[in-house]
Amino acid sequence: MWKEEDDKLKRTFVFKDFKSAFAFMTKVAAVADEMDHHPWWSNAYNKVNIELSTHDAGDKVTEKDKILANRIDMILAS
Repeated sequence: MWKEEDDKLKRTFVFKDFKSAFAFMTKVAAVADEMDHHPWWSNAYNKVNIELSTHDAGDKVTEKDKILANRIDMILAS
């Protein structure tokens, strides 16, 4: 689940392997680019850490972050 902390929405995703994690990141990248709203993220082997905040709003959580988080959840569920 997403948690709001330090003016960011944060979540860690764990996959079976690196290839699965990277495939997820590729799908998220397409959605983020479509929205013109790019996350801070990191990947190590099977883990992907994502943080969302809106730079134009002073690096605070906005509705745009919540929409992207929801879309990321939909990618995970598919």
